[in-house]
Amino acid sequence: MIAFIASAVFIGGNATAKGKAVSDASVKENIIQASIASYPGVCACPFNRARNGSACGKRSAWSKAGGYAPVCYEKEVTTEMVKQWREQNQS
Repeated sequence: MIAFIASAVFIGGNATAKGKAVSDASVKENIIQASIASYPGVCACPFNRARNGSACGKRSAWSKAGGYAPVCYEKEVTTEMVKQWREQNQS
């Protein structure tokens, strides 16, 4: 899970403009979006939609133990993850 989160933080990209600070909320959203994008399927999180349009719900990777552990919700983003994202994405 640590490696997955680290890759999600890295994939987040550089979302800072020169001289402009990014809010914690924006950083958290970037981390979540990167985490979801790094999942190889369509059902990373319960709120995602399967290919047939149905809600992923309990079929999502987030809902299953073991394997992928995507970050889907703001409450899951730790202060350390925000710190790492800022260090890797400073302008």
